[in-house]
Amino acid sequence: MGLERRALGTYGERRAAVWYERRGYVVLARNWRCRHGELDLVVRRGGLVAFCEVKTRSSTAFGSPAEAVTALKRARIRRLAVAWLAESRVGAADLRFDVACVSGGRIEVLEGAF
Repeated sequence: MGLERRALGTYGERRAAVWYERRGYVVLARNWRCRHGELDLVVRRGGLVAFCEVKTRSSTAFGSPAEAVTALKRARIRRLAVAWLAESRVGAADLRFDVACVSGGRIEVLEGAF
């Protein structure tokens, strides 16, 4: 991954973390990795734990950020969430999967996207 793309991704993840924090969430993990992949953000508010896939685009020439979260990607994120929960031993009454779309300086978080 090129330096410019990495910086763009880091920017988007930072924006998403701030979005959650301003709404009372605590960031539990950023860029959590295991041998099967990576979770961008794991956040918690009360008994809810949300796993957020962050997609950042400099333009929509190749589609919207949300369109990049394919069925295969959603399945991988679900498997990674199970691994994270087992490793972290964080209990949760509810789980949610979100997608944060960052484009053109704007952020839109699709809560319960899948």
